[in-house]
Amino acid sequence: MPLSEHEQRLLEQMERALYAEDPKFASALEGTGLRTYTRRRVYLAAAGFVAGIALLMGGLVAQVIWVSVVGFLVMLGCAVLAVTAWRRGPAGHGPRQAAAPRRKTGVMDRMEQRWQRRRDEQSGL
Repeated sequence: MPLSEHEQRLLEQMERALYAEDPKFASALEGTGLRTYTRRRVYLAAAGFVAGIALLMGGLVAQVIWVSVVGFLVMLGCAVLAVTAWRRGPAGHGPRQAAAPRRKTGVMDRMEQRWQRRRDEQSGL
């Protein structure tokens, strides 16, 4: 649920007051922990993916099918983990980005805005 303009202004004022009062604490809350967590999760998923490739190839070389299947499943799981971590990453979690209102940019949204303008202009005549 988006914040109203009044709530956004209040949030911005509180953020500025926090930065003025204790900049070190405010920068610690800015989301660097979330970035570190996301980056670590992506790196671990990449390492698991490489381990899955090693299991897959090792199973093929040793002609042990179940090891290859486990390697493939590890690769698949790590790829899904990396993609979900990357998509849910820290983009937009900082206080400055969260305070900015989002603009509608889709084709349907623009058409809806034009339609609304036309209706407003016609009702004003």
